Amino acid sequence: MTTRPPDTAELTLSVLDGLPYEGDSDRVNRVLWLLSNQRRRHAIRVVRAHGEPITLPDVADEVAVRECDRPLPEIDPETVSEIYISLYHDHLPRLVDAGLLSYDQERDLVMPAFEHETAVEDESA
Repeated sequence: MTTRPPDTAELTLSVLDGLPYEGDSDRVNRVLWLLSNQRRRHAIRVVRAHGEPITLPDVADEVAVRECDRPLPEIDPETVSEIYISLYHDHLPRLVDAGLLSYDQERDLVMPAFEHETAVEDESA
């Protein structure tokens, strides 16, 4: 089975279409910069594809699968832990600050930050 690589342009356009504020070129530039990072794009795709709030450890697991292109049991747990830590301390706060994702720290749940979500096909599954 051959899988098509995720379409970064499609994800970028859908995110820009869903931004609640239009005409803010600084915000658009910041979002484009955020989407230049593959791990952040994977995190957004995972959250969107899930369709409901998902725990951050589950996001890290799915991002690891996408980055390593292997099933989770074949990925070194230290790799998954490193991905979780980078999401928690670096990538997730940036995505939350930009209004692209929301994070409920008390329940450890990640979800899209705004209602206007254009469906993005999960092409890596």
